[in-house]
Formats: sequence, C-alpha cells, structure tokens
Amino acid sequence: MKLKIKLGLFALLLVGVLLAATKGPVVTERTLSISKKEGVEDSLNAFDKMMTVLTHKRCVNCHPNDHIPKQGEDSHPHYFGMERGANNLGFEATNCTTCHQTENNPYSGVPGAPEWSLAPASMYWEGLNRIEIAKSMMDPERNGGRTPEETMHHLTEHELVLWAWEPGVNAEGVQRELPPVPKDEYIAAVKKWFKEGHVIPSK
Repeated sequence: MKLKIKLGLFALLLVGVLLAATKGPVVTERTLSISKKEGVEDSLNAFDKMMTVLTHKRCVNCHPNDHIPKQGEDSHPHYFGMERGANNLGFEATNCTTCHQTENNPYSGVPGAPEWSLAPASMYWEGLNRIEIAKSMMDPERNGGRTPEETMHHLTEHELVLWAWEPGVNAEGVQRELPPVPKDEYIAAVKKWFKEGHVIPSK
C-alpha cells in the first residue's frame, strides 16, 4: 500500500515537472514592466530619429504654412514668385513640373523627382514642432485620409520623400545638404515607431 502511495506521489511530481518544463520561462510583473519600459524607450528613440529627418529643410521646404514653396539651405521663398496654385502644382503659366522633372537636372541645378509638388495645404509643417507635425501627419483629416499603414508606406517608400537623400546640386553646382540621418536608419526608425503603436510623446 505504502509503495503504491509513493509511486502515485512520484507520478504526480513527474507530471508537474513536465508541465513546468513545457510552459517556458515564468513571466512576472517585473519582467512585463521591464519589457514595456524598453518598448516605450525604443519607440521614443525611433520617434526622435524619424522627426530629426521630418523637421529638416529637405522636408519642411515642401510643407509651407503660407502656400509659398521654400528653397535652399536657408529656406527662402521660391524664386519667380511661385505659389501653391491649383492642385499644389502652381499656376498654368508657372506649373511646378515645367521646371521640376522626374529627376535632378545636373546642369541647371533644378531638383526633380516623380510627383514633384507641394504638400497639400492641410499638411503644412512649417513653424510646427515635432510633436505638432506628428499629430498632423497621423490625423486623417489633415493627412489626406491616410491610415497609419498608408502613412508609414508614404514615409518610407514614396519617391518624392526618398529624394531627400538624393537632392542633387544647386545652380552653383554645390551639393544640397542631406538629412542628418542615413536613409536606411530613417526607414528602420519609421517602421519601428509604427510597429510600437506610433505613440506621440506628450513633450
């Protein structure tokens, strides 16, 4: 009888050990807290890197707050009195694509990329801080009705956006300034921020 009881207890103990082994590591409140904290920090770091690019003149020059495109490293108003006009492409006699083709012109210094145009008026970034820009680009009423996934694809795949890393030379033959973050790091940061829930910091 005693032998049967001992064998029964041993069997129960063995089952418990096997069950524990199949459950993997124990997740405690502390490990969850650490994991969550690391995720928030990763998201904030990604946000900072992304916004370092989006607040650079290569982006903001085409997101004016007064319907006048900016140009140059000092973001001065576009020459020849250019304004937004119809469909963000200037006016009939001074249409953006009259000069701006689908690629940079190395002789005249005129920059170019597919779908060259100003951002819609609702997407103005000039004068906004990084948090205000982030709120604007995530707001469907101001971002052209884009979903978060569509916004992510626009920021990482659109040829006009990626032109910022291939801006060519100006009229004097001087290379235009590149964004302060390499393209591959920027794309990775954008995707990381969206993956972590695209949380906009409060300050």
